[in-house]
Amino acid sequence: MKKIIVFSWILVILLASGCGSRSGNNPKVSGQKNGTSEINFREYQHDFGKVAEGEKLSYTFTFENKGTTDLIINSASTSCGCTVPKYDSKPIPSGGSGNLEVVFDTSGRNGTQTKVITVKSNAATQVVLLKITAEVVTNDK
Repeated sequence: MKKIIVFSWILVILLASGCGSRSGNNPKVSGQKNGTSEINFREYQHDFGKVAEGEKLSYTFTFENKGTTDLIINSASTSCGCTVPKYDSKPIPSGGSGNLEVVFDTSGRNGTQTKVITVKSNAATQVVLLKITAEVVTNDK
């Protein structure tokens, strides 16, 4: 019985040691040297003001990589299907800049609307929240 327990522990230790992260296998991370990327948006929120229901609104958030290695945006997601983010997945070099466009469809919406865009990247701050707001007015006749 003791042999089975000892063998089980050895197996667990071997499996756990083999599960370490291997950044060299990830093409998005390979080739990076020491240092970090740093994403810095010019604005973190935008207010469209009063808009008519049914409009498709677009705003482009601009950001810069103030770090020392390439910045890679891994994903951008929203709190609602009515809001769609678009971004370039190419690495942004140190000192470079990029854009993240957000399109908000006001169809079927009424009143004050707040939508959050979650941006995930390889930056020192891995998750950044952006926000858009609008007061959607319906045209009731």
